Amino acid sequence: MTKRTIKIIGTALGIVLLLSFYAQAQKAKTSNPQPQKNKETGSLLLIEMNKMYGFVDKTCKIIIQPQFGSAEPFQEGLARVSLGGKKGPWGYITKTGEIIINPQFDSAGDFSEGLAVVEIAKRFGYVNRTGEMVINPQFDSAGDFSEGLAKVAIGKKYGYINKTGEIIINPQFDSAGDFSEGLASVAVGKKYGYVDKTGKYIINPQFDTASDFSEGLASVSVGKKYGYVDRTGKYIINPQFDFAGDFSEGMAKVAISKRYGYINRTGKYIINPQFDFAGDFSEGMAVVEVSKKYGYIDKTGKYIINPQFDSALSFSEGLALVEIKGKEGKTGYIDKTGKWTCNYTQ
Repeated sequence: MTKRTIKIIGTALGIVLLLSFYAQAQKAKTSNPQPQKNKETGSLLLIEMNKMYGFVDKTCKIIIQPQFGSAEPFQEGLARVSLGGKKGPWGYITKTGEIIINPQFDSAGDFSEGLAVVEIAKRFGYVNRTGEMVINPQFDSAGDFSEGLAKVAIGKKYGYINKTGEIIINPQFDSAGDFSEGLASVAVGKKYGYVDKTGKYIINPQFDTASDFSEGLASVSVGKKYGYVDRTGKYIINPQFDFAGDFSEGMAKVAISKRYGYINRTGKYIINPQFDFAGDFSEGMAVVEVSKKYGYIDKTGKYIINPQFDSALSFSEGLALVEIKGKEGKTGYIDKTGKWTCNYTQ
C-alpha cells in the first residue's frame, strides 16, 4: 500500500480526490437519481491541490500536474478543463495533459459518440475531437449523443438531431431523455411516454416519471409508486415501490419505507429492504449505506466489505474509490477484499 503526503512550498497539503458523482444536468424526471461510476474505465482521476486541478492514475501517481482552475473527468480520452474556473472559458486536454482544443467555450460537455456539446453566447452546438464545430451553436439547450441522436431544445420544446445537425424528430416535447435500447422517454405536459427514433409513440404518455430502458425494462411511476414496464408498455412489475432504480447485472435497487433492497426481473426480492441507501451492482458488488457508513455486498446480500467509509463509488476494473473523513482520514482505492491499493492522507 502506497501512502503519501504532498508538500507544497514546505506546507503539508493532502491531495483530495474529488468524490462527487460528476452528475450531469439532471434529466427532469426522466431518470431516477443514481450515484454514477467513474465516467471512463481506466480513466485518470481528478485531484484538487491548493484550489488547482490535475489528474492521477489508479496508483495515485500524478500524471497531469494540478494547473487548471476547473476540470472534469475524462470521457472518450479527453477531459474538459478551464484555466479560469467554473465560468470558463473551457477547452479539452488529452491524457498527457496536452491542450487539444483551446479554451474558448462558455460551457462544455463530455464527449459522447465522438462529439461534445459546447456553448457560445447562450447557444449550443457540437465540436468533434479536433475542435471543429460540426454543428453550429443554434440551440437553446442540447444533450449528449446516445445511439446516434441527441436531444435539443428550440425555445421550450425538445426534439432530436443526428450527427450532421439534421432535425430527425421535430421539437414538440416538454421534456426529453436520451435514447436507450432504441427508445427515449418524453413528456407532453406532465405525462411521460416513449418514442422510437422516428418520433413515433411506442408507449403513450401516461406516467408521472419514466427512466431509461436498461436490460429490457424501464422504471416508471404512477402517483407515488414505482414499477417496471417492458418495451411495449406492459407492466412486468406493478407499481408498488417508493423508489425503483435501473436494472444492472440482473438486479435493481428498490425502496420501501425508506429502506433499500434488490429485486430480480420478476419483482422477487433477492435482498430484502434493509439499507439506508443502495447503489447499482457493478462487477458483482454493490455499494450500500447503513447508519451513514458505506460498504459493499454481493448478490446474496452478504457483506464483502463492511460499512466503514464516508463516501464510496462502484467498482470498476476491480477497484473502488472510497473516502474516510476526519483527522486520520484518507481517500483512495480499495480492491474487492477491502484492501487499500493506494491512498492519500487528507
